Amino acid sequence: MTSTTPTVLLIGTCDTKLDELVYVHDKLVHDHSVRCKLVDVGRSACTHPSIAFTQADVFALSGLPTPPNLMALPRGELISTIIRHAIPLVSTLHRKQEIHATIGLGGSGGSSLCAEVMRAALPLGFPKLIVSTVAGGDVHAYVGEDDVTMMHSVVDIAGLNDILCPVLENAAGAIAGMARAQLSRVTNSACSPTTELFRSFPGDKRIAITMFGVTTPAVTYARELLSAYPCTTYVFHATGAGGRALEKLAESRYWSGVLDLTTTELADALLGGILSAGDKRLTAAATARIPQVVSLGALDMCNFGPMATVPSHYRSRKLFEHNPSMTLLRTSPEDCKILGRQVGERLRDADPSVTEVWVPKRGVSALSTREAPFWDPEADEALFAAVKGALEGSNIRVVEVDKDINDKEFVEGVVGRLVELMRMSKRDG
Repeated sequence: MTSTTPTVLLIGTCDTKLDELVYVHDKLVHDHSVRCKLVDVGRSACTHPSIAFTQADVFALSGLPTPPNLMALPRGELISTIIRHAIPLVSTLHRKQEIHATIGLGGSGGSSLCAEVMRAALPLGFPKLIVSTVAGGDVHAYVGEDDVTMMHSVVDIAGLNDILCPVLENAAGAIAGMARAQLSRVTNSACSPTTELFRSFPGDKRIAITMFGVTTPAVTYARELLSAYPCTTYVFHATGAGGRALEKLAESRYWSGVLDLTTTELADALLGGILSAGDKRLTAAATARIPQVVSLGALDMCNFGPMATVPSHYRSRKLFEHNPSMTLLRTSPEDCKILGRQVGERLRDADPSVTEVWVPKRGVSALSTREAPFWDPEADEALFAAVKGALEGSNIRVVEVDKDINDKEFVEGVVGRLVELMRMSKRDG
């Protein structure tokens, strides 16, 4: 093997899944000609020639106190303990450029362990794959707002057979390819792994934009307008995970500017919808003093699954079947008062010199324009009044425009102001 050979980090509990882990290890080394470092994160110590880092190594290299008796720990506490000790090891291997991808195998507990370590120790863009028994269901708890790839094992990872082996072989092939791509990326960019996420590509400024299907025309035009400037746009689908990812990157001051056109995730958080981004949505850019223009896109709706899944206490409300998998609930005037107040309260402490709120008076989405299914002037006015009331005295400018959010004139306004705010920002010189 040469220095151009990538290395894959393989994580798993060797006391329960040694055969399966060794199978993947051997496929990587012999079939795909990549290096493989197997890390044992099991409860019981295990020895095998394929193990590069034993359970003892994980604890010793963490710099943290070793728990006195792993065997006595409840399962949840055991997993949390091993996660804390494994993160420093994986972080160090990445920082030293000794690994180029990581793969884990597990059930619910093992998948949680692998996912937490990957998300904490490795940056966005670094390949992360988990073969999991739970990947056929809701994987939000494992993926979160990061780029973890989940592959369903179909059968339990408990014995090699003619169903599991092809899945593991596919996983080995996939992560080997990802590792080669990562090695090429790092080599060609000549940047360290700690800064690879923060290189400008291809423009000088990074602008985050939030979008939903009902605000797509606005975002499409905004991107077209911004293409005239030295910037790269990053569009986040406002599905909960999208909003959380934007906020996480704002916390690290990744953005030069934020065009937060679509704040609909606030409605899902308030009303129990399926696309909530949590209670920290719309806070990070304000705290980081990042230039931002915020609007009220799709706050006319809360999202649920198929019609039959809408909670019974909402059945008498205005509902719209967006598609067979998605039912939208029209937010009421009472809901909109709360949502408007939340927008204002979360922005009050932002830097007023680089923060503005733009209000599209003729509709906050494609569904709430005149004669559209969610047209409701009373609810809209409650929303607008609450935003203005919550921001009163804050010096944050509220701009009301007699257009709907997808109108080109409205979009030209928000884009123009964001560019100007970024130019005035001390942060961006």
